[in-house]
Amino acid sequence: MTTELSRQAAVRDAATSGIPSALADLGALVRIPSIAFPGFDPAEVRRSADAVAELVRETGLFETVEIRTAAVPGTDEQGNPAVLATRAARNGRPTILLYAHHDVQPVGDESLWESAPFEPTVRGGRLYGRGAADDKAGVMAHLAALRALKEGIGDDFDLGVVLFFEGEEEAGSRSFAQFLSDNADALRADVIVVADSGNWDAKTPALTVSLRGNTRFTLRVRTLEHASHSGMFGGAVPDAMMATVKLLSTLWDDEGAVAVAGLTERDADTPPYSEETLRDEAGLPDGVSPVGRGTILSRIWNKPSLTVTGIDAPSVVNASNTLSPEISVVISARVAPGQTARDAYAAIEEHLRSHAPFGAQLQFTDQDFGDAFLVDTSGWAVAAAREALHEGYGVEPVDIGVGGSIPFIADLVREFPGAQILVTGVEDPHAKAHSPNESLHLDTFRNAVLAEALLLEKLDARTSTSAGGAA
Repeated sequence: MTTELSRQAAVRDAATSGIPSALADLGALVRIPSIAFPGFDPAEVRRSADAVAELVRETGLFETVEIRTAAVPGTDEQGNPAVLATRAARNGRPTILLYAHHDVQPVGDESLWESAPFEPTVRGGRLYGRGAADDKAGVMAHLAALRALKEGIGDDFDLGVVLFFEGEEEAGSRSFAQFLSDNADALRADVIVVADSGNWDAKTPALTVSLRGNTRFTLRVRTLEHASHSGMFGGAVPDAMMATVKLLSTLWDDEGAVAVAGLTERDADTPPYSEETLRDEAGLPDGVSPVGRGTILSRIWNKPSLTVTGIDAPSVVNASNTLSPEISVVISARVAPGQTARDAYAAIEEHLRSHAPFGAQLQFTDQDFGDAFLVDTSGWAVAAAREALHEGYGVEPVDIGVGGSIPFIADLVREFPGAQILVTGVEDPHAKAHSPNESLHLDTFRNAVLAEALLLEKLDARTSTSAGGAA
């Protein structure tokens, strides 16, 4: 009978030998421009789902492999296609749900890319391309780990496995909650691995234990019924741009810290992280100072932030000597763990209304909400994940917070309250997800695949002691 050590060695060897084919498959997926945003060809997202589903079928491990959609609540639309595959647990083993998404961000200004965004290109030990890291690498890390498990111990293992590869995460996961509800029986699991986060650095793995929430909205500031001549009325009539600039400036204090009453902070220790590292990872030039107070990571992980991410105003090329009657801006807030997104939004709206200059009329639309998340680190699955990360990377893992948000995790917690949720990822701080020249560090990918394969092996050797999400 195969011993536990020989099983692990076989899985390790299979994970290592399977990397070239996994990267080749990843490259094929990167070539599909699966942008789920309105205005882009939805057929490409469907083509991506078809390609992912075929890779899943080729493993030969699943009893069902389907492409499904769900209704977008409050509309007549269907969400983008997701791949759902199931394999039932046997002999008292737990079930693990592996999540990633196959849709990607738009490319932005293509002139800023050093190589074509949908032509996977290797240079300097990294694979460049849109989705190479976020999150088609997550899809392939799951599949490569499963391939290694099958090759290492055979395809008759007892671990239950569910794959859920979403097709609209970058566009807001509009049908996610409905998809969970529609497919609850198929998705129910003891452990959920969300492969959509990052690592401490290219060599050090991380388990994400906290995520900020987010709220996003559009604000319209109106001061005039129509545009007026700036020479005839300027100096007596407030234009909307002036009112908007004055209003937005009240959101931060002189140090750049958020100055909105009612937004809370989380009191938690953070590991050492230097300003030099921040400058390197964020691209902060010399002479431009960081903002906020406290340790740098506390500002990113445990405090709120406010960002103006878009503005509708007369363009420079179309500028004329007129007073603008109205200006619209998009404001994105990151919410500290411990506060709901709706409470945070209410505090921001109250602040803006109470600080509106010159009686400017404000309108709030397109509100979006995603709650923060804190991982319960006391469960057996967390211990197994830390052990597997250590074995896979050869370095002790770090528990990290993330300043970004994965709002749908709140939906997973609500639908499957007994499941243990692990937030992992294949990105490193230089991956530039969402930016031009997005890339995947190849050694990080190799280690991530090995770590997940070893985790699957550990769970296959475990008798389920709690039905958790799978009762």
